[in-house]
Amino acid sequence: MRKIVDYLLYLLVRIFVCFVQAISLETCDRVAGLLATLCMHVIPLRRKLIDENLRHAYPAMSAAERHALAWRMWKHLYLLVAEVAHAPRKIHQTNWRDYVQIKQADGMVRRLIADRPFLIVSGHFGNFELAGYILGILGFPTYSVARTLDNPHLNAFIAKFRGATGQHIIPTKGGYDDILAVLARGGTMALLADQYAGSKGCWVNFFGRPASAHKAIALLALDSDAPLAAGYTMRLDGPLKYELGVWGFVDPRDASAEADRQGIGPLTQWYTSAIEGFVRKAPDQYWWLHDRWKDRRKQRRKKAA
Repeated sequence: MRKIVDYLLYLLVRIFVCFVQAISLETCDRVAGLLATLCMHVIPLRRKLIDENLRHAYPAMSAAERHALAWRMWKHLYLLVAEVAHAPRKIHQTNWRDYVQIKQADGMVRRLIADRPFLIVSGHFGNFELAGYILGILGFPTYSVARTLDNPHLNAFIAKFRGATGQHIIPTKGGYDDILAVLARGGTMALLADQYAGSKGCWVNFFGRPASAHKAIALLALDSDAPLAAGYTMRLDGPLKYELGVWGFVDPRDASAEADRQGIGPLTQWYTSAIEGFVRKAPDQYWWLHDRWKDRRKQRRKKAA
């Protein structure tokens, strides 16, 4: 029965993707707006959490402004799904410039072709799925970490999309040795670094509040002697129009110039501040529905006592 349910769910997803691909992106944009209105007024998905996150991040923003920003966020998320479905049919080696502008290309390319490992860090901002797709089209394969889906058919389907141009996926569970192998041979890892890492994570400042971040990214950069880039893929005007850029670079070898960025804490704070920097440029493209700032350290101390 489980196999039958998994396959039926896979078929439904494939039919949905075919439907999205059959309609224009302009229509997808209008539908995304309708779905955003549905989330805001009919099905209040995480409404309280989103408003609380925005209230803390932008204390001067009025309730009406937060409401409008939350609506734009939902529209962005739904449109992102449609863009991911359309990308393989629309974006190719000969026309990618019609859809993506690349900023700081020289610095990025130098590190991608260097005989050293490279770490690209980003967050749930813009269209992060498109970044790996475009880098693959340009001939720069990347490796990302993602949880293996319970449905094997869906997992294979999504892996096929991500791997179409050379974006390889390493499973979250049991994939650490594979990550080390990629870095050991000078490969490029692209990682999302803006999710809650638990009470034992590295605590950093994110939008003026303590947030727990994973220590592994800074450890990998330091142990593997890998340059670190904070990158983003930000939507411009219109559907499937993006800017792929880098907020900044840090090289563990450059101890004199980057003395304040050495060590796990400073490196983690550096890329967290970079993520905050590009989120502030387009806050409606960030996933404010994440419980990014939860802090359970007091609960742990009470239990320990």
